[in-house]
Amino acid sequence: MDLHEYQLEAVETALFGFAGHAVYPEGEITLPLTLGTGDLRKTVMTVFTVVDAPSCYNIILGRTAMNEMRAMASTYHQKIKFPVRGRVGEVKGDQPSSRRCYEETVWVDQKKARREEKGKENQEKVTREREVHFVAEEEQEVVEIEPGKHIRVARDMNASTRVNLLNCLKANIGSRPVKQKKMHFGPEKDKVIEEQVGELLRAGHIREVQFPTWLSNVVLVPKSTGKWRMCVDFRDLNKACPKYCYPLSRIDQLVDSTSGCELLSFLDAYQG
Repeated sequence: MDLHEYQLEAVETALFGFAGHAVYPEGEITLPLTLGTGDLRKTVMTVFTVVDAPSCYNIILGRTAMNEMRAMASTYHQKIKFPVRGRVGEVKGDQPSSRRCYEETVWVDQKKARREEKGKENQEKVTREREVHFVAEEEQEVVEIEPGKHIRVARDMNASTRVNLLNCLKANIGSRPVKQKKMHFGPEKDKVIEEQVGELLRAGHIREVQFPTWLSNVVLVPKSTGKWRMCVDFRDLNKACPKYCYPLSRIDQLVDSTSGCELLSFLDAYQG
């Protein structure tokens, strides 16, 4: 569809299947959805949640999209009907295609079940670390934080937490999410980045995140030893953050403070 990752809006809520497994979306995107043919066509702007998961279906229409279309579905007749300018439009299902989708779904589910059984322990560990809390749409209420801008919050949220959350959102409403384009460094530098990121992951200093905004590219800086030092370009994040009122001390003050000391140690703990 000629869509790109930077067009996706961030989503922090996981999707749960019937078996209770969590799927973390790639993001959301609003696209025009058209049902029907000829003069009996109807188009509405629909929010699609994009997931990277094996499925024989291209899209799945949820209750929100069906409500926008004012559509009614009949599994017995394999039809969807909806009003169009005082008339009735319809979408007809195809029985052979439905049977094929069902068979493919069963095959995908079986294959997925075997794979999930193999990595069940790791999945449970990741789920515990993320502590995902899902709130159904019926348990949410719309709150206006600025004229024309609304958010959804849980109805049973603690009063103090609710006040702090809304105050935080109002104070930072001017900051738009930034999506940096992924930088490419070439095979040699990519290998260095992969190695250093792997070390940080194994050490537990960083972890994987599931959102496309506020991600900062890494930057490789050559060291005097001929090796590469990996840094992170936090300029976009720094622009959106409050300025720190107490900057670092002046280097001449630090040097003067060592006056009278017998020993001065420069320890590079990272290099051991």
